[in-house]
Amino acid sequence: MTSQIALVLWSLALLQVKHFICDFGLQSAFQVRTKGIYGHPGGFLHAGIHVIGTTPVFLLMRPSLWLGLGILLAEFVVHYHIDWSKEQVLRRLGLTTADGGYWIALGFDQLLHQLTYVTIVAVLVTGTMGAG
Repeated sequence: MTSQIALVLWSLALLQVKHFICDFGLQSAFQVRTKGIYGHPGGFLHAGIHVIGTTPVFLLMRPSLWLGLGILLAEFVVHYHIDWSKEQVLRRLGLTTADGGYWIALGFDQLLHQLTYVTIVAVLVTGTMGAG
């Protein structure tokens, strides 16, 4: 395995661990209750915690300051809106953990977050190792 492939895999693994910690360990009841209210500080706090959790990846793949800041800003905006959208679906359809649709919405939410991490790593690879 080349060192570049190892960096990509370690970066993806680190983002997976970060996601688990931020979504399931550090997410408070306040954040869960309020991230479906557009513009509420609870949703901003949750997305901000995720952004902070992403920064250790920059120790593996060292982007320029502007690229790193751009990635973090984009992750904040995307993460916030993925969570807000999921909450809108759950509330408008009245879905609870007893409903199959709830789990589909949660799974889709998690899929979108994971695809965000693949995109982040792709941008880092292009920005730090070149496209070729």
